[in-house]
Amino acid sequence: MTALTAEVAEPAPPPPPDGSASTRRGVELTLLAGAVLICVLGYLYVGLATTGHIPEPAGRYAAGLAGAALLAHLAVRFRAPYADPLVLPIAVLLNGLGLVLIQRLDVTTPAHLTAGDQLRWSALGVALFVLAVVLLRDHRVLQRYAYLSVAAALVLMLVPVFFPAVNGAHIWIRFAGLSFQPGEFAKILLAVFFAAYLAANRTALALTGRRLFWKLRLLPGRVLGPILAIWLLSVGLLVLERDLGTSLLFFGLFVIMLFTATGRIGWIAIGLLLAAVGAYAVGTFETHVHGRVEDWLNPFASIERGEGPGQLAQSLFAFAAGGLLGAGLGHGQSFLIGFAAKSDFILATAGEELGLVGITAILLLYGLLVHRGFRAGLALRDPFGRLLATGLASIVALQVFVIAGGVTGLIPLTGMAMPFLAQGGSSVVTNWVNVALLVRLGDSARRPRPAGAEGRGGGE
Repeated sequence: MTALTAEVAEPAPPPPPDGSASTRRGVELTLLAGAVLICVLGYLYVGLATTGHIPEPAGRYAAGLAGAALLAHLAVRFRAPYADPLVLPIAVLLNGLGLVLIQRLDVTTPAHLTAGDQLRWSALGVALFVLAVVLLRDHRVLQRYAYLSVAAALVLMLVPVFFPAVNGAHIWIRFAGLSFQPGEFAKILLAVFFAAYLAANRTALALTGRRLFWKLRLLPGRVLGPILAIWLLSVGLLVLERDLGTSLLFFGLFVIMLFTATGRIGWIAIGLLLAAVGAYAVGTFETHVHGRVEDWLNPFASIERGEGPGQLAQSLFAFAAGGLLGAGLGHGQSFLIGFAAKSDFILATAGEELGLVGITAILLLYGLLVHRGFRAGLALRDPFGRLLATGLASIVALQVFVIAGGVTGLIPLTGMAMPFLAQGGSSVVTNWVNVALLVRLGDSARRPRPAGAEGRGGGE
């Protein structure tokens, strides 16, 4: 612990702007207006297509979405004026599109309405976004709480083990009619810990250790041991809970951040090898996962047995039916997927009703969000900030790959939620906190340096 705290410098408040860089808050406000307009028009179109008239709560929906976007913008304008102008509008647009798609599916599943709950969770997420942007003036403060973060993450991952399984996985806490998925918040806490630990030991990670082959070094146990133990414990708990999607995400996050800290491409090769071995072992011997692997290898097996199409087959049918331009909002049949249409498979609804063009636009939005996170990491001057920005952006990238790959048949299904788009309160709240941290990191990256700061190394 002393090795970590020794290198954590007392964070200084951000320097005052010198006027040499544009804040571009006007650009952000314009993009936010466009994002809100797209979502409101989509909401109106869904109502007209499914019921023939404009939904009664359309005005409240428009006012609520616009008010939340404006509140978030004002927080950024006054507390993080140099933040990236694209991050917040992308989050608002994705969250708004998710609400539109969930509302569209609610029309065909009146016994299981979730759009109202998702709207309330989204409002809570925006509120936490505002609090994080207002209260966290310097991202380096988080470096002080590295071990507290990892302790909280492990507790959050351990608690669901003592609750009943839901759909084969122990990842939910259900109490007093409410459900909560604590593993979602553990992702950000572990990213903070990995960034703090790797930043504090970056020299030893990059320069020490015995060379094995190519560019790979066997790192000393005193350096690699603590973080490897935390990672193994995290993944072990998730395997125990049968939450293999999050296990894969944590593994990918660990490998990416280790590669970023060391610059040793050999860790990527070892990570891919270990992931392949682990996936084969779990997919072979774990019954719940083995069933998903069998469905992936032959998604139409249930049809051949005369049992009708399963969820993956229905998802593939939905994408095929969408074609290039889609059937139009409200005109698809993806609700046939069942209960997971609003969560695991909501991307199939987008593919069927918005077509290849629409699904490509959504994936490009995710790609742009990840790109802005990586860009902030490259521009930051402190190692902790660089690693944290890389880790937070990687969380989004890995989630999108795992989920999109699962519903399109590229990889086996994992049961995760598409960021912002899918129904899930824990997921949407966590993603808003993630965006708040990316906004803070972007503000630090773009903020002009005070006079005389050039050449001092920026915390290096």
